[in-house]
Amino acid sequence: MSESGHSQPGMYGQGRRRRRRRDRDPGPPGQNLSGPSRDRDYVPRDRRDGSEEATGPLLQKTPIILAKPPGERISFQSKSSAPASGAASLEKPIMLIKTRDEGGKPGNTPDVPPSASGAGTVKLEREGQRPTQPVYQIQNRGMGSAAGGAVDPVIGQTKLLPPEKMKHSIKLVDDQMNWCDSAMEYLRDQTDMLVVGVIGLQGTGKSTIMSLLSANSPEEDQRAYVFRAQTQEIKERAGNQSSGIDFYITQERVIFLDTQPILSPSILDHLINNDRKLPPEYNLPHTYVEMQSLQITAFLFTVCHVVIVIQDWFTDINLYRFLQTAEMLKPSTPSASHDSTGSSGADDGSEYYPHIVFLQNKARREEFCPRNLKKMHMAVDKLMAHSHLKYKGTLSMLDCNIFPGLSRDYLEAEVNLFLLPMMENDGEDALTRAGSGPPLFSLLPGYRGHPSFSSLVSKFRSQILSMSRSQLSHTILTEKNWFHYAARIWDGVKKSSALSEYSRLLS
Repeated sequence: MSESGHSQPGMYGQGRRRRRRRDRDPGPPGQNLSGPSRDRDYVPRDRRDGSEEATGPLLQKTPIILAKPPGERISFQSKSSAPASGAASLEKPIMLIKTRDEGGKPGNTPDVPPSASGAGTVKLEREGQRPTQPVYQIQNRGMGSAAGGAVDPVIGQTKLLPPEKMKHSIKLVDDQMNWCDSAMEYLRDQTDMLVVGVIGLQGTGKSTIMSLLSANSPEEDQRAYVFRAQTQEIKERAGNQSSGIDFYITQERVIFLDTQPILSPSILDHLINNDRKLPPEYNLPHTYVEMQSLQITAFLFTVCHVVIVIQDWFTDINLYRFLQTAEMLKPSTPSASHDSTGSSGADDGSEYYPHIVFLQNKARREEFCPRNLKKMHMAVDKLMAHSHLKYKGTLSMLDCNIFPGLSRDYLEAEVNLFLLPMMENDGEDALTRAGSGPPLFSLLPGYRGHPSFSSLVSKFRSQILSMSRSQLSHTILTEKNWFHYAARIWDGVKKSSALSEYSRLLS
């Protein structure tokens, strides 16, 4: 104990001050209630400017400053007067965080000064725009395995685009009966396809019907059809528009094959008047024209699911004889393997035959009479009785609600026969027919005896596209495989010994 008595513990020490502080009521904020001793307690807590060296437990508060969010660090860095070494130590973690968030390049961001941090951030957002991660995942799935892991977004989007749409038909076989490879670029590696071919005499409307079935409507201008129809000039000089075989494939993966007219007098006249040289195996021009028609028809019987036979009057007996001849000269379906025996003499179960549909184009009103329709079915059934072609059971006019009063058993021998009226403007025809009657019925459409041409074409198209798609060979063919298969069949048809023997007999 000293003389003044202030060194005695318990009187003026910390323990006594704490007891006295608990007994008092708290005063208003900002008022010092404990005298000089309270000021000494709070002086170490205000030392945050780093001007003096902190000692003791104050060193533990330094990491709290570094744990602030990046935004506070940037503002603190721009306002503080710390030395350059301290600022450099804070720049590195700030730039790394920006690289992960904004996708910028780490090599370019450290050059931006701290004072222009806002402008540098906007520049990085503008220059660093890239496709998001889900887009790259979709492109990787569409492209398969990408080399090096880097995916070009332009290439990835190209792989996801739908197949290219054809604007017009192209040549599959030219007028010199040579095979063309231009159709290969429109084909895909998929097996769900339907091949529809057409044959008919000259001027029956083959190209027009195929255009309406594939991509056009009756209201469009015929000059915009995918298969070019006969112009007025060609009709006046009795010429043919189509030559060889034309090819067109729709977005629904339906392949349409339009052909030149069979047994065409226009082609024969062109051979004679232009002194075109015939192949050495043919002596007479009419023999060459008939052999061309047989080659095309036999080719369609081998590579098509559906073959449409168009005629504009009922009926020509020579047309059915021609179909029977082409069926006999049809190439045999290739066997599944080259070692299998009996490939040339295969039975009916292993030989492929397509569906054949008879289309009566430019039909008159009386041909839509149920009695006449029944007679037409019976005549076709008797003419095709010995044929292996599938001419029955796949198409019916009774299913189209064209004859609502007829039952299904009305046609005893129902064949694949469909009737289409004359193609004309429905609105103008209705006004013309209605105007010729009494004034009371001038606003009513005239009696046709059948539905409109547009309605019947739509019904016919739906039935053609709904036909079964059986295998063309003993193996499943994709579109590209079908193209190579058709090229091989065409080459075999041109070199067929049966056709050569038949042409020798004709000569």
